[in-house]
Amino acid sequence: MLIGDVARRSGVSARMLRHYESLGLVRPMGRTEAGYREYSSEDIRRIFHIESLRSLGLSLSEVGRALDDPDFKPAELVDDLIRQTRERIARETELLTRLRRIDAAEPADWEDVLKVVALLQALGSESVGRRQRGALSSAVEVPVPVEALVEAALSETDPNVAGALRWALARSGDDGLALLAEGIGSPVAEVRKRAVQSVAEIPGGKATAVLQDALNNSDIVVRRCAALALGTRGVADAIPTLIDMIVEDTNDADAADALSALASDPALAEQIATRLVDCLAHSTIGSSARRRLTEALAGIPGITTSRALADLSHDEDRAVALTATYILGLRNAR
Repeated sequence: MLIGDVARRSGVSARMLRHYESLGLVRPMGRTEAGYREYSSEDIRRIFHIESLRSLGLSLSEVGRALDDPDFKPAELVDDLIRQTRERIARETELLTRLRRIDAAEPADWEDVLKVVALLQALGSESVGRRQRGALSSAVEVPVPVEALVEAALSETDPNVAGALRWALARSGDDGLALLAEGIGSPVAEVRKRAVQSVAEIPGGKATAVLQDALNNSDIVVRRCAALALGTRGVADAIPTLIDMIVEDTNDADAADALSALASDPALAEQIATRLVDCLAHSTIGSSARRRLTEALAGIPGITTSRALADLSHDEDRAVALTATYILGLRNAR
């Protein structure tokens, strides 16, 4: 079979077939009477083998070794090809993500494109200062796609940069909530914490709904952060978690402040007071926890609280009695 026929049937150009021959990959030994190359069926089979190996990413020199070296073992080369392919996919995926984010920013001209690229690079910089400047700029200068902000916020370890990123996300409104909700469900504890902290700073009913869902999260850190945020938003579902935080001496002052904010609603004030009193009466609660619960009553108005404090002023635990007496004195002085 002549080279033109082989090219048509194999899909390999005549030029490439000649290149294969120059490299010694294919050596058609036959010649026609006119002196043209004539490929045998074995030559054609070898061409298909070459193309099959090339489709796996092998170089032509590697193809030659694979076909001609009897001691050649493919396992190591295949492993190397897998590694190279994964690296290439990672690079291409990163590029695709960057392009999508630039497209989402809806740049009007190339100057806008360059600004977005610069901000994206800043957010991924190893420099803490540069990341912080990028986060602040994204909120007030060039709008960066919220996906990039969420990704940066969920991976940021520096507290100052993290705060700037949360501020930028809060200014973006509800756009990042779906991605942050996914972050709350992450298998990585730090990511879950950063996600719920970010949601806590986003105003509005949609963010509140995400925080309410977070109250049922298996991660106690997530539940506590959500409860603190919900307390300031007037959501009664946060009350049990906030009281538990006071008992467990975990951000107890913040939890008491959140209960006090909730207690601005008279109906909730009575509910909170009743729960605190019930907790104080529980036999398993230790002395320090009872004192903290008594202190928490200071921010809860209403008759239930006043009666409880009057009773607690005679408590067997001197620390509790003194705390209750002091709070009663403050209330009576108003």
